[in-house]
Amino acid sequence: MGTVKTSEAYRFMVDCFEAVGTPTEAAEQQAELLIQADKIGHSSHGLNRLEYYINDITMGACIPNNEPKILKENLSTAWVDANNVLGATASHFAMDIAIKKAKETGVGWVTVKGSNHNGIAGWWAQKAAKQGLLGMAFTNTSSLLTPTRSKQPALGTNPISVVAPASQGETFYLDMATTAVAVGKIEMQRRKGEPIPNGWAQGPDGKETNDPYVALDTGCLMPLGGGETTSGYKGYGLSAMVEIFCGISSGARYGHHIGPWTHSEVGVPNNLGHCFVAIDPENFAPGFGNRLTESIQHWRKLEPTDPNVPVLAPGDKEKMAEKEANIRGTVSYVPQQIESSAALAKRLRVKPMEVVEDN
Repeated sequence: MGTVKTSEAYRFMVDCFEAVGTPTEAAEQQAELLIQADKIGHSSHGLNRLEYYINDITMGACIPNNEPKILKENLSTAWVDANNVLGATASHFAMDIAIKKAKETGVGWVTVKGSNHNGIAGWWAQKAAKQGLLGMAFTNTSSLLTPTRSKQPALGTNPISVVAPASQGETFYLDMATTAVAVGKIEMQRRKGEPIPNGWAQGPDGKETNDPYVALDTGCLMPLGGGETTSGYKGYGLSAMVEIFCGISSGARYGHHIGPWTHSEVGVPNNLGHCFVAIDPENFAPGFGNRLTESIQHWRKLEPTDPNVPVLAPGDKEKMAEKEANIRGTVSYVPQQIESSAALAKRLRVKPMEVVEDN
């Protein structure tokens, strides 16, 4: 592993975005999103994604200098055209609208078309939670999920995120793909040169594969739950639900109409869809935060099946990882990531990341 100061990794990401013509604010917002993923342990959505975003810009699929706009709105809802900007730019714009409407009416529901990949969904739901609201974020992605009884992908990993503020400094934090894992997890196994576990993906024969290269080439991820006998149809259903909230509601590409991210065509927008929801819990029964805190703390006190592995509340793992990263002031990357980042730096003519320690 290569250890890099968090500030240095952030600097490198911003430099890369600016090198391809991204305005400073948009570059910083996208880099902040990537760094957060690395800090909370979701390395699949951190530095691992940087070159994808850069390629989108250089190929003209993403136009970072554009500005999103509201196409239609009422007191509680809005429909936004991201106008092909970076996913972070579009998501800040849309969630800010949802937050404003929730504070005024109790709920804000915003759908977005014409956008690009917007990283960890939890980052956007958490934006609302920091304002004392219950936040939800959904996004559609390239068709990778293989429905039960099928050999072909039909839906994306289509993540779901719900973040809710509680009392005593507690927070409920849920961010999950509707596939068994996000495709980035398979990419990280490939970077590390390690096999993927059972139940993650199918090979071209429709059977499970442990080869990350085969999994990525086939592009057939297993739904959350796995096969039909282990309730994979539930993950399939959740992914389809997200598609209704995102691509179908917003008029963006949806499901089988979304091409692979790695095979974007020059000048052709990705046109991904998002959905952002903010809800003021004060509009319902009083004491929401206290009840949520009591639940979170109860879950942690449950007797574990293994005394050495305590029960966690949703979000505990991410909170612990972020706390440790902040104390260290560093993030770590596998050797292949350090090498590919150095190659990207050379390509873009920016200063490469400085590795402070190679383990």
